[in-house]
Order: sequence, then structure tokens, then C-alpha cells
Amino acid sequence: MTPERLFALVNGIALGSWLLLVLLPRQRWVTEIVTARLVPGAFAAIYIAVVVSTFGRSEGGFSTLAGVSLLFRDDWMLLAGWMHYLAFDLLIGTWEVRDAQQQGLPHLLVVPCLLLAFLFGPAGWLLYMLLRWGHRARRVHSPRSL
Repeated sequence: MTPERLFALVNGIALGSWLLLVLLPRQRWVTEIVTARLVPGAFAAIYIAVVVSTFGRSEGGFSTLAGVSLLFRDDWMLLAGWMHYLAFDLLIGTWEVRDAQQQGLPHLLVVPCLLLAFLFGPAGWLLYMLLRWGHRARRVHSPRSL
């Protein structure tokens, strides 16, 4: 399999996982199995296989930005880095859905956070944290809580 083919495959799986989070957030099999364990676990296994089989053969490293740039010139290492993003962003999205349910946040308010996390990871997490903070502050200061 080529890096390009594997890239297309993992991107499709990631997109499907995110759609499950958006469309079926209350299905336990989605948030406890598929997006919390199965897909990130598969991505982690592939990531490890790619890194173990490629790392010693690639130039560059992690100690300087120039070294990272050189390391990621290898398509396999670039793919491994991309899979790192896919796995961790999906775990953050899964946490957001589960946490929102525990906090009593409406899912429609969480969907923009998920879309942003899918596209720009940390920005989606930050938006969710701001939404969560605002929701908690409103609950604490609502007339019903007094």
C-alpha cells in the first residue's frame, strides 16, 4: 500500500467517525467503542507500524523545526504525523460529546465545536471550553439556582 492510498483510507474512516459523533452522539457504541477505542486504536497501531518501519531511515528529527521539516519530507513520516492528529482530535471530539452530555449542554451547540475540532483541532477544543464555561456560569447565576 502506498502512503497516498493509506492517507485516503484513514481520512475516510476519520470523516465517518466524526459524522457518527455529530449524528449519533447518544449512541454508546459510537462514543464508547468506535470513536473512543476502535478508530483511535487502529490509527495508533498503524502509526506505530509506520514509525517503527520508517523512523531510522528518515532524515531529520524532533529537536529543531528544520529537523521536523526534514523528517516530514518522507511521505510515510508525514502520514504518521497526520494520523497522530486524526487520532487525538477524534479523542478530543469524543470527550466533548460525552462531557456535553454530562454538563447538560444541547448537542446542537456542540456541533460547531466538533466541526472546528475536526478541521483545526485545538481551536475546536478551545471553543468547546468557552461554551462549557459559559454554560456553567449561566447555571450558577440563574434565578433557579438561587
